[in-house]
Parts: sequence; C-alpha cells; structure tokens
Amino acid sequence: MRAVRIEEFGGPEVLVPVDLPDPVPGAGEVLVRVGAAGVNRADALTRAGSYHRAGRPPILPGLEASGTVVATGPGVSGIGVGDRVMALG
Repeated sequence: MRAVRIEEFGGPEVLVPVDLPDPVPGAGEVLVRVGAAGVNRADALTRAGSYHRAGRPPILPGLEASGTVVATGPGVSGIGVGDRVMALG
C-alpha cells in the first residue's frame, strides 16, 4: 500500500511517501481501496504537531476517504466486497 507518513512534526516537507505492506482486515473491519482522500484541519494540525489527539510520529494521517471495499474481516455483515463506501475517522 502507498501512504504518506509524518516522520516528525513540521511543515509540508515532513510528509514522506512510503510503501507499506497491504493491511489485512481484522474482526469487524473492512479493507478499502481508497479512491479519494481529503485533507482537513485536523490533518494539517497533526502534521504541524498542534493537534491534541495526534500522538507521536511516525503517524499515518488521514481522517476522510472514499473508495471500494476489497476485503472484509470476520463478523462483518451488511457490507461486502465491491461496495462503495466513505470513512470519517
């Protein structure tokens, strides 16, 4: 999976593109192939180190996305592979 990671707090230059292993959905989870992602105020504050819920780097930002379900974990019902979804973290 391709992602952007915050290695340290700072300006836009701290955003580092990375290749990570594809995640596997756990119980009650779905895996979504992201088609579009938003960058909101919380993401910008996280990058700068000003968001109170950010935690410490390395951080994978991203609170808004939409895409297609590509896998489901055990116990998931009402949604399946191929469904189009949106996520708000």
